[in-house]
Amino acid sequence: MIVRPPRDADDEQIYEIARLAFGGPREPRPASLWSKQKGWHGLVAELDGRLVGVLKVREYAQFFGGAAVPMGGLASVAVAPAGRGRGVATALIDAVLPEMRDRGQAISALYPSVPALYRGRGWEQTGNYERVTLRPELFAMLPKPTERVVMRHATEADTAAIHECYLRFARTVDGTLDRSTAAFEPERMLELDIVEVATAEDGTVLGYLTGERPEGDTLVVHDLVADDRETALGLFANLGRWTGILTEVSLRINDPAWWQLLMTLPVVHDVRNHGWMLRVVDLPAAVGARGWPNAACLAPTSVDIEVVDEHAPWHAGRHRLTVDGGRVSCEPGGDGTVRLRARALGPWFAGSADTAMLRRGGLLDGDAAAARLLDQLTGAPRLPRMADSF
Repeated sequence: MIVRPPRDADDEQIYEIARLAFGGPREPRPASLWSKQKGWHGLVAELDGRLVGVLKVREYAQFFGGAAVPMGGLASVAVAPAGRGRGVATALIDAVLPEMRDRGQAISALYPSVPALYRGRGWEQTGNYERVTLRPELFAMLPKPTERVVMRHATEADTAAIHECYLRFARTVDGTLDRSTAAFEPERMLELDIVEVATAEDGTVLGYLTGERPEGDTLVVHDLVADDRETALGLFANLGRWTGILTEVSLRINDPAWWQLLMTLPVVHDVRNHGWMLRVVDLPAAVGARGWPNAACLAPTSVDIEVVDEHAPWHAGRHRLTVDGGRVSCEPGGDGTVRLRARALGPWFAGSADTAMLRRGGLLDGDAAAARLLDQLTGAPRLPRMADSF
């Protein structure tokens, strides 16, 4: 088996392997060909002179603790029917891990179709990507803002301000992407059916709503982002005005503030979740890139850990996590008081699991008192969210 970077001439074979795995039209759109896309790197596997496997890594950055951590978004992992059962997928993943590390992608996230495959290589369930389906009448019944929120359709001149509005929100929700890398094309947002901005008197964008109106009786909302309660209520009122025109709104749950604190939900409602997994690719680099707001409240201290990770040997072994002056560092050494397996690193780093959960899951052992510092650093357990799928 040969594992190598893709070439432009591989486009058709790559598309066919992905089509057989995930579905899609027989004839590709030009924009769907790998050679036409930006902000990614990848690998292909050859057997007997023909491609049998593909893997793409999108160049992202993911917020944790208010800082954007370079992240490789593993996607489009597919194996041709003739290559299945021959270790193609694991060979591709094993080859891309050091490549992500060399590119500075300290963590990696993915939406798993085969969780066991990725767990075997160190990824673990970490966060949610959720949608809720509600009737538009529900939004009409919410409290109205004290003053009418002025909304208008966005133009190309608004794209930078919309992105800044998004960033103000995204920095506060662990797991969200910063949407600033080459993998994103902000101007394409304007191709959506609905791109509405809520503005202050001086024109400042305080919130925005994006979505699509497909055939049928559903409105599909992608982003509902607001700086404050009044703006969020104004955006909800906008959704309520679809009452009588359609029967349901599919709303992506991106902001826990409006989802948990503003929405009035019926006793029974449908939420669909596509959970995502996370892996720490390079622990010292990930610790250095992450924000650690809780560290400012901690006295100088440290905890010694031992990482068991056969697929990322560059960070396997003993490390000392040190908190000093509100900063957190990870240096080689220590006595390995707390032992973490590779699958424990993602949930710990993201704060989705505390050390008691990781211990019960068989992913952590060692001194329980020392491990509590790991929980204090992340504030675990808490739910990371992603507002983008890939």
